[in-house]
Amino acid sequence: MSDQATPEAAPAAAPTSTDTAEPAVSEVPAGMGSIDDEGRYVPRQVVEDDLGGLSLDDAYTASMVEVEDGQIVEGTVVKVDRDEVLLDIGYKSEGVIPSRELSIRNDVDPAEIVSLGDHVEALVLQKEDKEGRLVLSKKRAQYERAWGTIEKIKEEDGVVSGPVIEVVKGGLILDIGLRGFLPASLVELRRVRDLAPYVGRSLEAKIIELDKNRNNVVLSRRAWLEETQKEQREDFLANLKPGEVRRGVVSSVVNFGAFVDLGGMDGLVHVSELSWKHVDHPGSVVAVGDEIDVQVLEVDLDRERISLSLKATQQDPWQEFASAHQVGELVYGRVTKLVPFGAFVQVGDGIEGLVHISEMSAHHVDLPEQVVTPGEELWVKIIDLDLQRRRISLSIKQAAEGGIVAAEYQEHFGEHAYDEEGNYIGPLSESTEAQEAWAEYYAEHPEEAPGAAEEPSEGEPAG
Repeated sequence: MSDQATPEAAPAAAPTSTDTAEPAVSEVPAGMGSIDDEGRYVPRQVVEDDLGGLSLDDAYTASMVEVEDGQIVEGTVVKVDRDEVLLDIGYKSEGVIPSRELSIRNDVDPAEIVSLGDHVEALVLQKEDKEGRLVLSKKRAQYERAWGTIEKIKEEDGVVSGPVIEVVKGGLILDIGLRGFLPASLVELRRVRDLAPYVGRSLEAKIIELDKNRNNVVLSRRAWLEETQKEQREDFLANLKPGEVRRGVVSSVVNFGAFVDLGGMDGLVHVSELSWKHVDHPGSVVAVGDEIDVQVLEVDLDRERISLSLKATQQDPWQEFASAHQVGELVYGRVTKLVPFGAFVQVGDGIEGLVHISEMSAHHVDLPEQVVTPGEELWVKIIDLDLQRRRISLSIKQAAEGGIVAAEYQEHFGEHAYDEEGNYIGPLSESTEAQEAWAEYYAEHPEEAPGAAEEPSEGEPAG
């Protein structure tokens, strides 16, 4: 190359009152010239041996960056296509980032991840593929950077934060620089059934499992919630007193009871505290989302557990029965179960009494089934009522002898079932089924029907 003289600067014209001075250039990219003391740009001198003795090919090669597989490089996005992005890292050719290597999110549009001119990091997957291209991965570089940060956070028992990018089987995927798995059971303080509303939300979580070899990061938002809400829970428990009634919402139903959200913590209503009646499964009494009143039975501050009762807020059927009945009254019931020593008879909602085998009949009875069968309805007399032990003794034998009918049955069974003093005297007619059976029999045998005219015997005058 030939020497090139620096052009002389034209003499500056004296400024007039209307002239505006051009702003001085304060900074020039390296190797492009310099700025003199008066703020004027002075171009770089170009000399014949500007390559420092190198050949053009050597100078070109020396200007390129060196890359190796697995290396993290930096570059500028120069092209964004539907299925790939080109990145200029100063290599002999642009690096190619396939769309699948742009983000830890699946099926993304490259234009949503990067834009022309963006400066990004990428990891070298292949210096040269079968087409001679430099293949890069933005998400792998992001992963490598993030992993070091994640390990440090785990060591310090810190918290990570990131948006939910996907719902998968069993939980959520968070973008924390890499894919963090948040199990459904650890999203909230109680299990969440519908995870879809969490997509797009940014969540904080603790790291509970880390395995780089398996690329496995397990998170727990519940652990973070428990930690941040510990003080709130302590205050909540301190203000919760046994005996008080609280309004809550059933949050989950399990085999052994139901959990109720009291507005700060969940308490357990054990199956035995759901109803005064026998409960086969809690789902037959309450359902998730039900608003119910419960009484606080116990508050365990150390274990942070709350025991609740639903039945304590309801009328005790035994107390109600004892208030409306007395020993010696006749009540109507249904045989529910036979046992070797007698039969149980239901005489009220959730109220069962025992008819001992000695009270089943005036004559000797060897087995209860000789007298009654399950499902049979009959009158029994109350011979003992022990409210404290919740026991009622009944008698079929003494009911047959008569007595005062309990008030609730008098209207139901009609005025002919007892006399004016309330003493039971039994129905004056047989059941409808029996009447129909007799009517059918008499239709076939009219001569035996009550009141049928007797045929005069032979030789006897009629009339």
